[in-house]
Amino acid sequence: MSGHNSNSTVGALPDASADSPFAPVALTRLVWTLFAASVAVLFARVRLGGAWEVPGVVAVDGLTVLLWVVVTFFSGIVHSYSRRYMAGSAHETKFFATVFGFTVAVMGLVAADHLALFWLLWLAMGLVMASLIGVVDGWSQAQAAERVARNYFLASSAFLGVALAALWWATGATTVSGIAANADGLGGPAWLVAVVALVLAAMIQSALVPFHGWLLSSMTAPTPASALMHAGFVNAGGILLLRFAPVVTLDATLMLGIVTVGATSALVGKLLKNVQSDVKSELGCSTIGQMGFMIMQAGLGFFGAAITHLILHGFYKAYHFLSASGAVERTAPTDHENPDTGLAGTAVIVATGLAGGALFAALTGKGTNLDSGLLLVAFVVLTTLHAARNVVARAALPSTARYGAVPLVFLPAIAVYALVYEAISSVLSGLPVVEAPAELSALHALVAGVFLVVYVAIELGVHERSRRLYVALLNASQPASSTMQTATEEYNEY
Repeated sequence: MSGHNSNSTVGALPDASADSPFAPVALTRLVWTLFAASVAVLFARVRLGGAWEVPGVVAVDGLTVLLWVVVTFFSGIVHSYSRRYMAGSAHETKFFATVFGFTVAVMGLVAADHLALFWLLWLAMGLVMASLIGVVDGWSQAQAAERVARNYFLASSAFLGVALAALWWATGATTVSGIAANADGLGGPAWLVAVVALVLAAMIQSALVPFHGWLLSSMTAPTPASALMHAGFVNAGGILLLRFAPVVTLDATLMLGIVTVGATSALVGKLLKNVQSDVKSELGCSTIGQMGFMIMQAGLGFFGAAITHLILHGFYKAYHFLSASGAVERTAPTDHENPDTGLAGTAVIVATGLAGGALFAALTGKGTNLDSGLLLVAFVVLTTLHAARNVVARAALPSTARYGAVPLVFLPAIAVYALVYEAISSVLSGLPVVEAPAELSALHALVAGVFLVVYVAIELGVHERSRRLYVALLNASQPASSTMQTATEEYNEY
């Protein structure tokens, strides 16, 4: 099952006319070969440094090779999982060819330097993902979901085209690297048009509010395609902002706007998740929120943190999508309420959160100056508090064991996260901008304060007291009506 549409497994039904398994086997082996080659290239890049390029066409830098490894790994997992999931389907070869085509498009995009090539691959990536959403022929809801997604992706590509045209007009450069080199001279209406269009393109591709409709309407996609979408495709917004970081970091007000956009999506995604009744809708709303956190980190000027977030979120979301059916099987109704954390539990949670923030600051050097690094550390503290609270409240262990386990589990995890962040930032070090922390202002304090108050209110369940808000959230999280199955006879798989 893939989500809202309980008939979503139709793509995996046995069919006498199923295609030969040769293509799935060959493409699975090929993508794992690409993964091995990408790992080798990453090690070579770390060892030798510099950027390898075909001048004016492609440039293979730290971001390129890092994302090659990540993309081919996720694609390899999806290919391998799909060998069984799609076995016997009439759409098996089409599905594998499309997934492989998506992988190639993303690998090309992160290496593209020429503006026209970058735009074409951005467009191709969206169109191929849309075709994965509607890969099952003859299923009207799947075709409707494909059209919804394609329209969003075409809009994203249009905004990106406007941004690239404006930057080319303002700088005369025909490459991404050329624009980065001339970014200091940008300003005026052309720059404003370019950055607004860039942010809108990133928001659409990453399914940020209010452009989240395509993601919640995409549950017709086979489960492995959903995993690839939520683990990889939605990360494109963060990658786009990093590629054009020299352009978007020119103005502190714009960066604060990006933080606000991300914070809004993070909070709304969390609220939408709370009103969902099925596993995959929850995961979809979770992705909206997590992409908001990723964009927040980019807006704070810590692009290395944004890339670290998207990679770790990719692992998390791919696992949860591919194991969603198992999660349903393991879940049973219970009459037992979650135990109250109590005073001792609250003290352990708060102490662990503050210690986690201090540890992250000590290992990364962030938050030691009066700049947006403090907000990045606050983000780590908040995340730790949330996770620790869940463990203390829900773990089926005696109180003493739960309280003792929290710091023993979370502090090493934060240390690992900090080291991974530092390693990824090191790989990205050759890029024009990896970190651009901003001086804190009253507006930063206002945005952070509002975010904290709303976040705590959600955690305490304040929003649950309003029926009107519940209905509004439920309506806001509905997929497009044309993508939903409502007639009983449509559920007959045969």
